[in-house]
Amino acid sequence: MTEPILPREVSRAFDAFPAPMRKRLLQVRDLIFATAAEHEEVGRLSETLKWGEPAYLTEETGSGSTIRLGRLKDSDHAAVLFNCKTTLVDTFRERFPDQFEYRQTRALLLPVAGKLPKRELAVCLSLALTYHLDRRGGKAKIEAVNL
Repeated sequence: MTEPILPREVSRAFDAFPAPMRKRLLQVRDLIFATAAEHEEVGRLSETLKWGEPAYLTEETGSGSTIRLGRLKDSDHAAVLFNCKTTLVDTFRERFPDQFEYRQTRALLLPVAGKLPKRELAVCLSLALTYHLDRRGGKAKIEAVNL
């Protein structure tokens, strides 16, 4: 699957990040679309801006919770942000206690250099993209996508 062309306003938001962070966040964007494609129940993602940052929503099916890409003011890491009212970050922390740095219940932080932990991150993204299916009693796959 190829990722959709960046909407103009989302492209501008990515362009505002420093180059190493932009590169890392675009890698995460690619992984979001690849992970969504592994789950029929997720449907087509909407790519937009939330709080001025790239955001990915499952508006078509309502299967998941919004994923936002950005940075935190006090960090040089790329941030993958989630709704703080969900249990997502706590679940990620339980599954991958040493793989990522976390901030409260809202963010998973990624260094801008080095290898992206695709398999583990894909599991986290899968959980977010199917969060409401799990909560409604639907059955969602949470295995890592084949990368």
